[in-house]
Amino acid sequence: MTDSELIIDLRGRLIETLNDFWDAVSEPCGLPAWFGRNLDAWSDTIETRGISEVIDSHDILIVHVDQQGLFDGDRQDANILAGTFDGEQNQLVVHRLA
Repeated sequence: MTDSELIIDLRGRLIETLNDFWDAVSEPCGLPAWFGRNLDAWSDTIETRGISEVIDSHDILIVHVDQQGLFDGDRQDANILAGTFDGEQNQLVVHRLA
């Protein structure tokens, strides 16, 4: 690994569902076509590594999203997704809209 951060900035992109999230992160995170598109697969990808060469080549993954759609309020899918990020090596940053 290099001592670097992979920053995925999804601000300005409306993400209503987990499928929207998978669509948004697939290309910039270098997820393979066989990626499972579910929370267990995502957790394995960012915690265990070994699935995405793009993520694996960085020490830290930071995903920025707007507080809207999936990330607006107390939605169960968003809470579970947020729980897959450890807050250190993998971070989800939710930005309030102005």
